Amino acid sequence: MNDRIHELLYRNLQEVFGEGDAERRRAAIKELYTEDCVLYVPPGTFVGHEALDKFAGDLRATHPHFVYAPHGEAQALHNAGRLAWGSGSRGEIPDYTGVDFIIVRDGKIEALYVFLDSAPS
Repeated sequence: MNDRIHELLYRNLQEVFGEGDAERRRAAIKELYTEDCVLYVPPGTFVGHEALDKFAGDLRATHPHFVYAPHGEAQALHNAGRLAWGSGSRGEIPDYTGVDFIIVRDGKIEALYVFLDSAPS
């Protein structure tokens, strides 16, 4: 289970939130998330594949050139995992950082909690 949780965390970062192509993003969401998934982010709570896809697509559109990079290694514990990350222009200090925390059910992400850090100085 630990390997699957690590895979879900890394793939979510790149294939869902880092993906600019809507068709590939939707395919990744279908593969990585339960149908009744819940995304918890500072702006609110989003339920289901369509809501997750809209949120990720809208976010991506605000900064299409940004890349997401893991900071450190993913960690897994029972049916949960976390991964710290940064986002910004490739090769530069991230514009923002955060931590993804997931709950996994039947090998898919059931819930994603996104904690954002303060902007780096």
